[in-house]
Amino acid sequence: MSDTSTIKAPTKRGDAIFAVLTSGASIFTLLMLGGIIASLVVASWPTITAFGFDFLFTANWDPPIDEYGALVPIYGTLVTSFIALIIAVPISFGIALFLTELSPPWLRRPLGTAIELLAAVPSIVYGMWGLLVFAPIFAKYVQVPLNATIGQVPVIGALFSGPPIGIGLLTAGVVLAIMIIPYIAAVMRDVFEVTPVMLKEAGYGMGCTTWEVVWKIVLPHTKVGVIGGIMLGLGRALGETMAVTFVIGNTNYLNDISLFSPGNSITSALANEFAEADAGLHTSALMELGLVLFLITFIVLVASKLLLAKLSSNGR
Repeated sequence: MSDTSTIKAPTKRGDAIFAVLTSGASIFTLLMLGGIIASLVVASWPTITAFGFDFLFTANWDPPIDEYGALVPIYGTLVTSFIALIIAVPISFGIALFLTELSPPWLRRPLGTAIELLAAVPSIVYGMWGLLVFAPIFAKYVQVPLNATIGQVPVIGALFSGPPIGIGLLTAGVVLAIMIIPYIAAVMRDVFEVTPVMLKEAGYGMGCTTWEVVWKIVLPHTKVGVIGGIMLGLGRALGETMAVTFVIGNTNYLNDISLFSPGNSITSALANEFAEADAGLHTSALMELGLVLFLITFIVLVASKLLLAKLSSNGR
């Protein structure tokens, strides 16, 4: 008979070490996030005390006389991101629908790979292409017709007035849309593919068209994932820097609401001015711009989480 007196019970030392490491990683993430917020607030404090909330609603940005207002960059960031979503969401939906429901098998994989490769293109390449190739074509074949037609309509015509110079808010929004389409389309395609085949086959068996199956079966089943993909694209658009810097115009003026006018975004202002800013209010104003961008993305994240939670609860 074997001697069992030397057999030791397994210890929980490995579990304890694993728990410490994972807890430490979580705590480190929270500390890093808190450190970023604290450093932004501290660096922005001179501007916060000097201008208060007027910083958010003032369009004047004049470093030589130390007057700063973030309205133009905030407006440019929100407008270009909104334009990008308006364009990118329906196109991404069409791409995902084609890949999952309509595409022949021999085309599905190469087309899906090509769309995913678009996400790997560096943003500076999009920016150079937008400035040197897209902007002149856009000015001649899109802005001129828009100005001659919709630009003459009362009220909404103000959005398409002004000289067609190519660069501006609308151009930046279109370039952003091209950049975020691969992200949204890839997420939509993936969530469409997880829809149970039996549900779709049941719809087709009842005589539903492809659109009816997508609208009444696929979308209700995947709405949480679709919203998540859209929020991913919005976050990408809000934080984009180089491509927007090339085509937005980089001017801190808000004389009208025309989408043809050049403007600025928070990321473009930071990229253009941070390296040359002095150590006074100029740097503090730029740091507060970074803080504002952080708050905007945080608000978008919270709103998306609340929306997803509501959709999930309604789907149960």
